[in-house]
Amino acid sequence: MAKQDEPGFAGIAGAAIYFGSNGAAFAALLPWYPMLVDRLGLTSFQFGLVVASFAIGSIASSVLPARLIARFGANAVVLVGTVLLVLAIAATPWSVSGWMMAGCLFLAGVFDAIVDVAQNVVGIGVQENRSRVILSSMHAVWSLGGLVSGALATAAASAGVDMRFHIAIVAAACIVFVIIGRRLIGAEGTHWGRRLVDESGAEAQGTREPGRRRRILLIALPLAVVAVCGTAVEDIANNWSSLAAVELAGIPVAMAGIGFSTVIGAQCLGRFTGDVLVQRFGPGRIARLGGILIAAGGLGLATATSPVQLLVSLAAMGYGSATLVPGALSAASHIPGAGRAAGVTLVNWIMRVGFMATSPLVGIVATAASLRWGLGLLVVIGLATTIFAGRLDTPGGREAPADHG
Repeated sequence: MAKQDEPGFAGIAGAAIYFGSNGAAFAALLPWYPMLVDRLGLTSFQFGLVVASFAIGSIASSVLPARLIARFGANAVVLVGTVLLVLAIAATPWSVSGWMMAGCLFLAGVFDAIVDVAQNVVGIGVQENRSRVILSSMHAVWSLGGLVSGALATAAASAGVDMRFHIAIVAAACIVFVIIGRRLIGAEGTHWGRRLVDESGAEAQGTREPGRRRRILLIALPLAVVAVCGTAVEDIANNWSSLAAVELAGIPVAMAGIGFSTVIGAQCLGRFTGDVLVQRFGPGRIARLGGILIAAGGLGLATATSPVQLLVSLAAMGYGSATLVPGALSAASHIPGAGRAAGVTLVNWIMRVGFMATSPLVGIVATAASLRWGLGLLVVIGLATTIFAGRLDTPGGREAPADHG
Protein backbone atom coordinates (compact mmCIF):
# COMPACT_ATOMS: atom_id res chain seq x y z
CA MET A 1 0.00 0.00 0.00
CA ALA A 2 1.27 3.48 -0.76
CA LYS A 3 2.90 5.31 2.06
CA GLN A 4 0.34 8.09 2.01
CA ASP A 5 -2.37 5.53 2.79
CA GLU A 6 -0.71 4.38 6.01
CA PRO A 7 -2.50 5.61 9.13
CA GLY A 8 -0.41 7.62 11.54
CA PHE A 9 -0.92 8.22 15.23
CA ALA A 10 -4.45 9.45 14.53
CA GLY A 11 -5.45 6.04 13.18
CA ILE A 12 -4.05 4.24 16.22
CA ALA A 13 -5.69 6.73 18.57
CA GLY A 14 -9.02 6.36 16.79
CA ALA A 15 -8.92 2.57 17.03
CA ALA A 16 -7.94 2.81 20.71
CA ILE A 17 -10.95 5.07 21.35
CA TYR A 18 -13.21 2.48 19.75
CA PHE A 19 -11.92 -0.27 22.03
CA GLY A 20 -11.86 1.88 25.15
CA SER A 21 -15.42 3.10 24.62
CA ASN A 22 -16.67 -0.43 24.04
CA GLY A 23 -15.03 -1.62 27.26
CA ALA A 24 -16.49 1.30 29.19
CA ALA A 25 -20.06 0.88 27.93
CA PHE A 26 -20.96 -2.48 29.47
CA ALA A 27 -18.69 -2.04 32.51
CA ALA A 28 -20.82 0.93 33.59
CA LEU A 29 -23.64 -1.52 34.36
CA LEU A 30 -21.80 -4.39 36.06
CA PRO A 31 -21.13 -2.89 39.53
CA TRP A 32 -24.86 -2.21 39.87
CA TYR A 33 -25.80 -5.90 39.52
CA PRO A 34 -26.17 -6.54 43.28
CA MET A 35 -28.68 -3.68 43.54
CA LEU A 36 -30.63 -4.98 40.54
CA VAL A 37 -30.66 -8.51 42.00
CA ASP A 38 -32.04 -7.18 45.29
CA ARG A 39 -34.61 -4.95 43.61
CA LEU A 40 -35.90 -7.66 41.28
CA GLY A 41 -35.66 -10.45 43.87
CA LEU A 42 -33.61 -12.80 41.68
CA THR A 43 -32.13 -16.06 42.98
CA SER A 44 -28.59 -17.08 42.00
CA PHE A 45 -29.98 -19.48 39.40
CA GLN A 46 -32.33 -16.85 37.96
CA PHE A 47 -29.56 -14.27 37.86
CA GLY A 48 -27.30 -16.74 36.04
CA LEU A 49 -29.97 -17.25 33.38
CA VAL A 50 -30.64 -13.53 33.05
CA VAL A 51 -27.01 -12.57 32.48
CA ALA A 52 -26.56 -15.52 30.07
CA SER A 53 -28.97 -13.71 27.73
CA PHE A 54 -26.10 -11.35 26.87
CA ALA A 55 -24.08 -14.29 25.53
CA ILE A 56 -27.13 -15.67 23.72
CA GLY A 57 -27.53 -12.33 21.99
CA SER A 58 -23.89 -12.30 20.91
CA ILE A 59 -24.25 -15.77 19.38
CA ALA A 60 -27.50 -14.86 17.65
CA SER A 61 -25.73 -12.01 15.86
CA SER A 62 -23.03 -14.25 14.36
CA VAL A 63 -23.99 -13.74 10.69
CA LEU A 64 -24.62 -9.99 10.98
CA PRO A 65 -21.20 -8.32 11.47
CA ALA A 66 -19.54 -9.40 8.22
CA ARG A 67 -22.62 -8.51 6.16
CA LEU A 68 -23.01 -5.11 7.82
CA ILE A 69 -19.30 -4.30 7.44
CA ALA A 70 -19.33 -5.34 3.78
CA ARG A 71 -22.39 -3.15 3.18
CA PHE A 72 -21.64 -0.06 5.26
CA GLY A 73 -17.97 -0.22 6.29
CA ALA A 74 -16.38 -0.92 9.66
CA ASN A 75 -16.42 2.68 10.93
CA ALA A 76 -20.15 3.12 10.33
CA VAL A 77 -20.90 -0.22 12.00
CA VAL A 78 -18.88 0.75 15.08
CA LEU A 79 -20.66 4.10 15.35
CA VAL A 80 -24.26 2.94 14.82
CA GLY A 81 -23.66 -0.27 16.76
CA THR A 82 -22.32 1.68 19.74
CA VAL A 83 -25.40 3.92 19.79
CA LEU A 84 -27.69 0.87 19.85
CA LEU A 85 -25.49 -0.89 22.42
CA VAL A 86 -25.51 1.96 24.93
CA LEU A 87 -29.27 2.44 24.49
CA ALA A 88 -29.81 -1.21 25.45
CA ILE A 89 -27.48 -0.85 28.43
CA ALA A 90 -29.12 2.40 29.55
CA ALA A 91 -32.53 0.70 29.43
CA THR A 92 -31.45 -2.15 31.72
CA PRO A 93 -31.70 -0.20 35.04
CA TRP A 94 -35.33 0.55 34.19
CA SER A 95 -36.16 -3.18 34.27
CA VAL A 96 -39.20 -4.13 36.34
CA SER A 97 -38.69 -7.90 36.03
CA GLY A 98 -36.04 -10.48 35.30
CA TRP A 99 -37.57 -10.96 31.84
CA MET A 100 -37.15 -7.30 30.97
CA MET A 101 -33.57 -7.29 32.23
CA ALA A 102 -32.86 -10.40 30.16
CA GLY A 103 -34.34 -8.74 27.07
CA CYS A 104 -32.18 -5.65 27.50
CA LEU A 105 -29.06 -7.77 27.99
CA PHE A 106 -29.94 -9.90 24.95
CA LEU A 107 -30.05 -6.77 22.76
CA ALA A 108 -26.84 -5.52 24.36
CA GLY A 109 -25.20 -8.85 23.48
CA VAL A 110 -26.30 -8.58 19.84
CA PHE A 111 -24.95 -5.06 19.40
CA ASP A 112 -21.80 -5.69 21.44
CA ALA A 113 -20.83 -8.65 19.23
CA ILE A 114 -21.36 -6.56 16.10
CA VAL A 115 -19.28 -3.68 17.45
CA ASP A 116 -16.60 -6.09 18.66
CA VAL A 117 -16.05 -7.57 15.19
CA ALA A 118 -16.11 -4.16 13.51
CA GLN A 119 -13.62 -2.54 15.89
CA ASN A 120 -11.28 -5.52 15.51
CA VAL A 121 -11.48 -5.14 11.72
CA VAL A 122 -10.45 -1.51 12.11
CA GLY A 123 -7.64 -2.51 14.47
CA ILE A 124 -6.41 -5.18 12.04
CA GLY A 125 -6.45 -2.59 9.24
CA VAL A 126 -4.31 -0.19 11.26
CA GLN A 127 -1.98 -3.04 12.27
CA GLU A 128 -1.48 -4.35 8.74
CA ASN A 129 -0.95 -0.94 7.18
CA ARG A 130 1.70 -0.10 9.77
CA SER A 131 3.28 -3.61 9.84
CA ARG A 132 3.27 -3.32 13.61
CA VAL A 133 1.49 -5.47 16.18
CA ILE A 134 -1.00 -3.32 18.10
CA LEU A 135 -4.08 -5.51 18.49
CA SER A 136 -3.13 -6.85 21.91
CA SER A 137 -2.63 -3.29 23.11
CA MET A 138 -6.03 -2.39 21.71
CA HIS A 139 -7.55 -5.14 23.84
CA ALA A 140 -5.62 -3.73 26.78
CA VAL A 141 -7.24 -0.35 26.13
CA TRP A 142 -10.60 -2.15 26.14
CA SER A 143 -9.76 -3.49 29.61
CA LEU A 144 -8.62 -0.02 30.68
CA GLY A 145 -11.92 1.48 29.53
CA GLY A 146 -13.77 -1.14 31.55
CA LEU A 147 -11.58 -0.52 34.59
CA VAL A 148 -12.17 3.23 34.58
CA SER A 149 -15.90 2.86 33.89
CA GLY A 150 -16.32 0.21 36.58
CA ALA A 151 -14.46 2.33 39.12
CA LEU A 152 -16.62 5.36 38.30
CA ALA A 153 -19.78 3.25 38.69
CA THR A 154 -18.57 1.97 42.07
CA ALA A 155 -17.83 5.51 43.20
CA ALA A 156 -21.25 6.66 41.98
CA ALA A 157 -22.99 3.85 43.86
CA SER A 158 -21.05 4.70 47.03
CA ALA A 159 -22.06 8.35 46.71
CA GLY A 160 -25.73 7.44 46.30
CA VAL A 161 -25.99 8.57 42.68
CA ASP A 162 -29.06 7.25 40.87
CA MET A 163 -28.15 4.18 38.79
CA ARG A 164 -30.18 5.25 35.77
CA PHE A 165 -28.67 8.73 35.70
CA HIS A 166 -25.09 7.47 35.93
CA ILE A 167 -25.47 4.91 33.13
CA ALA A 168 -27.20 7.47 30.89
CA ILE A 169 -24.24 9.84 31.30
CA VAL A 170 -21.75 7.07 30.46
CA ALA A 171 -23.83 6.11 27.41
CA ALA A 172 -23.77 9.66 26.08
CA ALA A 173 -20.00 9.92 26.68
CA CYS A 174 -19.35 6.68 24.78
CA ILE A 175 -21.25 7.99 21.75
CA VAL A 176 -19.25 11.24 21.79
CA PHE A 177 -15.93 9.38 22.07
CA VAL A 178 -16.76 7.01 19.21
CA ILE A 179 -17.64 9.97 16.98
CA ILE A 180 -14.23 11.45 17.80
CA GLY A 181 -12.57 8.10 17.04
CA ARG A 182 -14.24 7.92 13.66
CA ARG A 183 -13.06 11.40 12.74
CA LEU A 184 -9.50 10.48 13.73
CA ILE A 185 -9.49 7.36 11.57
CA GLY A 186 -11.26 8.98 8.63
CA ALA A 187 -12.60 7.01 5.69
CA GLU A 188 -9.94 4.28 5.56
CA GLY A 189 -11.82 2.02 8.00
CA THR A 190 -14.45 1.39 5.34
CA HIS A 191 -11.78 0.20 2.89
CA TRP A 192 -10.12 -2.07 5.47
CA GLY A 193 -13.43 -3.57 6.52
CA ARG A 194 -14.56 -4.42 3.01
CA ARG A 195 -11.16 -5.72 1.97
CA LEU A 196 -10.85 -8.03 4.98
CA VAL A 197 -14.41 -9.28 4.56
CA ASP A 198 -13.64 -10.09 0.92
CA GLU A 199 -10.48 -11.92 2.02
CA SER A 200 -12.49 -13.87 4.59
CA GLY A 201 -14.87 -15.08 1.92
CA ALA A 202 -12.03 -16.13 -0.36
CA GLU A 203 -10.20 -17.96 2.42
CA ALA A 204 -13.37 -19.74 3.54
CA GLN A 205 -13.66 -21.47 0.13
CA GLY A 206 -10.94 -23.91 1.19
CA THR A 207 -12.88 -25.07 4.26
CA ARG A 208 -15.89 -26.50 2.39
CA GLU A 209 -14.48 -30.00 1.78
CA PRO A 210 -15.92 -32.36 4.46
CA GLY A 211 -12.59 -34.04 5.28
CA ARG A 212 -10.75 -30.76 5.54
CA ARG A 213 -13.50 -29.23 7.68
CA ARG A 214 -13.17 -32.10 10.15
CA ARG A 215 -9.37 -31.68 10.38
CA ILE A 216 -9.73 -27.95 10.90
CA LEU A 217 -12.36 -28.46 13.59
CA LEU A 218 -10.16 -30.95 15.47
CA ILE A 219 -7.31 -28.45 15.45
CA ALA A 220 -9.58 -25.54 16.40
CA LEU A 221 -11.24 -27.23 19.39
CA PRO A 222 -8.22 -27.14 21.76
CA LEU A 223 -7.63 -23.50 20.85
CA ALA A 224 -11.30 -22.78 21.53
CA VAL A 225 -10.99 -24.47 24.94
CA VAL A 226 -8.23 -22.03 25.88
CA ALA A 227 -10.30 -19.11 24.58
CA VAL A 228 -13.36 -20.31 26.51
CA CYS A 229 -11.25 -20.51 29.67
CA GLY A 230 -10.25 -16.87 29.14
CA THR A 231 -13.81 -15.68 28.56
CA ALA A 232 -15.10 -17.78 31.45
CA VAL A 233 -12.89 -15.83 33.84
CA GLU A 234 -14.15 -12.59 32.31
CA ASP A 235 -17.77 -13.73 32.57
CA ILE A 236 -17.41 -14.75 36.22
CA ALA A 237 -15.73 -11.41 36.94
CA ASN A 238 -18.51 -9.53 35.14
CA ASN A 239 -21.43 -11.29 36.75
CA TRP A 240 -20.27 -12.79 40.05
CA SER A 241 -17.32 -10.83 41.44
CA SER A 242 -19.52 -8.10 42.92
CA LEU A 243 -21.82 -10.66 44.55
CA ALA A 244 -18.80 -12.58 45.86
CA ALA A 245 -17.40 -9.40 47.38
CA VAL A 246 -20.62 -8.91 49.34
CA GLU A 247 -21.45 -12.51 50.29
CA LEU A 248 -18.00 -13.97 50.88
CA ALA A 249 -15.90 -11.06 52.15
CA GLY A 250 -18.51 -8.80 53.72
CA ILE A 251 -17.77 -5.82 51.49
CA PRO A 252 -20.64 -3.27 51.58
CA VAL A 253 -23.02 -3.42 48.61
CA ALA A 254 -22.15 0.13 47.57
CA MET A 255 -18.47 -0.89 47.30
CA ALA A 256 -19.11 -4.26 45.62
CA GLY A 257 -17.79 -3.02 42.26
CA ILE A 258 -14.25 -3.11 43.64
CA GLY A 259 -14.22 -6.84 42.90
CA PHE A 260 -14.89 -6.32 39.20
CA SER A 261 -12.42 -3.43 39.04
CA THR A 262 -9.71 -5.62 40.57
CA VAL A 263 -10.13 -8.37 37.97
CA ILE A 264 -10.26 -6.07 34.97
CA GLY A 265 -7.38 -3.94 36.30
CA ALA A 266 -5.15 -7.00 36.61
CA GLN A 267 -6.25 -8.20 33.18
CA CYS A 268 -5.44 -4.79 31.71
CA LEU A 269 -1.93 -4.93 33.17
CA GLY A 270 -1.51 -8.46 31.83
CA ARG A 271 -2.53 -7.40 28.33
CA PHE A 272 -0.22 -4.40 28.24
CA THR A 273 2.70 -6.68 29.21
CA GLY A 274 1.47 -9.69 27.25
CA ASP A 275 3.19 -8.98 23.92
CA VAL A 276 6.64 -8.73 25.53
CA LEU A 277 6.18 -11.89 27.60
CA VAL A 278 4.79 -13.94 24.71
CA GLN A 279 7.56 -12.81 22.36
CA ARG A 280 10.19 -13.89 24.90
CA PHE A 281 8.73 -17.11 26.31
CA GLY A 282 6.12 -18.20 23.76
CA PRO A 283 2.32 -18.20 23.97
CA GLY A 284 2.09 -21.73 25.39
CA ARG A 285 4.26 -21.07 28.43
CA ILE A 286 2.51 -17.82 29.26
CA ALA A 287 -0.91 -19.45 28.88
CA ARG A 288 0.18 -22.32 31.13
CA LEU A 289 1.34 -19.85 33.77
CA GLY A 290 -1.98 -18.09 33.35
CA GLY A 291 -3.84 -21.34 34.01
CA ILE A 292 -1.92 -21.85 37.24
CA LEU A 293 -2.78 -18.32 38.36
CA ILE A 294 -6.46 -18.84 37.51
CA ALA A 295 -6.60 -22.11 39.49
CA ALA A 296 -4.83 -20.53 42.46
CA GLY A 297 -7.08 -17.48 42.27
CA GLY A 298 -10.18 -19.65 42.07
CA LEU A 299 -9.14 -21.64 45.12
CA GLY A 300 -8.40 -18.44 47.01
CA LEU A 301 -11.73 -16.92 45.96
CA ALA A 302 -13.75 -19.99 46.96
CA THR A 303 -12.17 -19.99 50.44
CA ALA A 304 -12.04 -16.20 50.95
CA THR A 305 -13.23 -14.84 54.28
CA SER A 306 -11.57 -11.42 54.13
CA PRO A 307 -11.50 -8.58 51.57
CA VAL A 308 -7.71 -8.91 51.16
CA GLN A 309 -7.80 -12.60 50.22
CA LEU A 310 -10.74 -12.02 47.89
CA LEU A 311 -9.08 -9.13 46.05
CA VAL A 312 -5.71 -10.91 45.74
CA SER A 313 -7.47 -13.97 44.32
CA LEU A 314 -9.42 -11.87 41.83
CA ALA A 315 -6.22 -10.13 40.73
CA ALA A 316 -4.52 -13.49 40.10
CA MET A 317 -7.46 -14.62 37.98
CA GLY A 318 -7.48 -11.42 35.95
CA TYR A 319 -3.75 -11.42 35.25
CA GLY A 320 -3.75 -15.13 34.43
CA SER A 321 -6.53 -14.78 31.86
CA ALA A 322 -5.03 -11.76 30.10
CA THR A 323 -3.36 -13.44 27.10
CA LEU A 324 -5.63 -16.46 26.64
CA VAL A 325 -8.11 -15.06 24.12
CA PRO A 326 -5.55 -13.08 22.04
CA GLY A 327 -3.23 -16.12 22.08
CA ALA A 328 -5.96 -18.52 20.98
CA LEU A 329 -7.15 -16.24 18.17
CA SER A 330 -3.57 -15.66 17.00
CA ALA A 331 -2.95 -19.42 16.87
CA ALA A 332 -6.27 -19.88 15.06
CA SER A 333 -5.02 -17.65 12.26
CA HIS A 334 -2.31 -20.29 11.57
CA ILE A 335 -4.50 -23.42 11.40
CA PRO A 336 -3.27 -25.46 8.40
CA GLY A 337 -5.83 -25.67 5.63
CA ALA A 338 -7.91 -22.75 6.86
CA GLY A 339 -7.56 -19.14 5.89
CA ARG A 340 -6.68 -16.64 8.57
CA ALA A 341 -10.16 -15.19 8.86
CA ALA A 342 -11.83 -18.61 8.67
CA GLY A 343 -9.75 -19.99 11.54
CA VAL A 344 -10.29 -16.96 13.74
CA THR A 345 -14.02 -16.91 12.99
CA LEU A 346 -14.42 -20.59 13.89
CA VAL A 347 -12.59 -20.32 17.22
CA ASN A 348 -14.37 -17.07 18.05
CA TRP A 349 -17.79 -18.65 17.46
CA ILE A 350 -17.04 -21.70 19.61
CA MET A 351 -15.70 -19.35 22.27
CA ARG A 352 -19.00 -17.46 22.39
CA VAL A 353 -20.96 -20.70 22.75
CA GLY A 354 -18.79 -21.66 25.72
CA PHE A 355 -19.14 -18.17 27.16
CA MET A 356 -22.91 -18.57 27.16
CA ALA A 357 -22.78 -21.57 29.50
CA THR A 358 -20.52 -20.11 32.19
CA SER A 359 -22.90 -18.05 34.33
CA PRO A 360 -25.79 -20.56 34.29
CA LEU A 361 -23.36 -23.28 35.38
CA VAL A 362 -22.06 -21.16 38.25
CA GLY A 363 -25.66 -20.34 39.16
CA ILE A 364 -26.71 -24.00 39.18
CA VAL A 365 -23.82 -25.04 41.43
CA ALA A 366 -24.31 -21.99 43.68
CA THR A 367 -28.01 -22.80 44.09
CA ALA A 368 -27.42 -26.51 44.71
CA ALA A 369 -24.49 -26.02 47.10
CA SER A 370 -23.21 -22.49 47.69
CA LEU A 371 -21.60 -19.58 45.88
CA ARG A 372 -18.20 -20.79 47.10
CA TRP A 373 -18.67 -24.11 45.29
CA GLY A 374 -19.90 -22.29 42.20
CA LEU A 375 -16.79 -20.11 42.08
CA GLY A 376 -14.68 -23.21 42.71
CA LEU A 377 -15.26 -24.01 39.02
CA LEU A 378 -12.42 -21.56 38.39
CA VAL A 379 -10.01 -24.23 39.60
CA VAL A 380 -11.25 -26.56 36.85
CA ILE A 381 -10.95 -23.71 34.33
CA GLY A 382 -7.36 -23.10 35.37
CA LEU A 383 -6.45 -26.79 35.08
CA ALA A 384 -8.04 -27.01 31.61
CA THR A 385 -5.97 -24.03 30.53
CA THR A 386 -2.71 -25.67 31.62
CA ILE A 387 -3.63 -28.88 29.78
CA PHE A 388 -4.34 -27.25 26.42
CA ALA A 389 -1.94 -24.29 26.62
CA GLY A 390 0.72 -26.02 24.52
CA ARG A 391 -1.55 -26.03 21.49
CA LEU A 392 -1.08 -22.27 21.21
CA ASP A 393 2.52 -22.98 20.15
CA THR A 394 1.76 -25.68 17.61
CA PRO A 395 -1.71 -25.48 16.09
CA GLY A 396 -1.99 -28.47 13.79
CA GLY A 397 1.58 -29.54 14.46
CA ARG A 398 3.43 -26.45 13.27
CA GLU A 399 4.80 -23.69 15.40
CA ALA A 400 2.82 -20.51 15.54
CA PRO A 401 4.73 -17.24 15.58
CA ALA A 402 5.00 -15.72 19.04
CA ASP A 403 4.48 -12.15 17.99
CA HIS A 404 0.96 -11.66 19.37
CA GLY A 405 -0.17 -11.21 22.95
